[in-house]
Amino acid sequence: MFSTRFTMPDVYRASVFVFALVFCGVIVTTEAQTPSPAPAPCALKSNTSCADCLQNVACLWCTPTKQCMDYPVGNILPPNSVCPLNDARWGVCWVNFQVLIITVSVLAGVLIISILVCCFCCCKCERAGNKREDAKVERQTRMRKARQKERRTEMQLRHDEIRQKYGETHSGLAKDNPYARMDDR
Repeated sequence: MFSTRFTMPDVYRASVFVFALVFCGVIVTTEAQTPSPAPAPCALKSNTSCADCLQNVACLWCTPTKQCMDYPVGNILPPNSVCPLNDARWGVCWVNFQVLIITVSVLAGVLIISILVCCFCCCKCERAGNKREDAKVERQTRMRKARQKERRTEMQLRHDEIRQKYGETHSGLAKDNPYARMDDR
């Protein structure tokens, strides 16, 4: 059985690495898609090439019809009536919408799971640390009470020795109790 143990720094490094990859990918993609100062309407780029069409980020390329059209901003995804998802291209020519959706979903899922794992591990480690700390404090308290009991016992023994040595009634060690019962007098 193959087992891998991840520590918190490893999880943080992996999260930072994934974030850096996604962030760099977004920067590279946006730099590659920088629109020209006066973009031509998308329909004028029809029957040319995907690369020519997608120079404008507002354009959507449909591969089978070789149509360049304005991205339907009213919808998150272009409807099948405009162009099927596996034939639609936006941003880059080499990724269709179906792959783009799957990739973004997987990355979002991995990101969410890694955040949840980090939170779970932090909470679990903190709870374990608190339990250890509580046990340590409890041990110290028990040891302190035991030492205190020993000191009391030693002090009581010393007092008893002094009482035996000098007697109970010698020089005020055992004064008459004014609250003693009258029967005892």
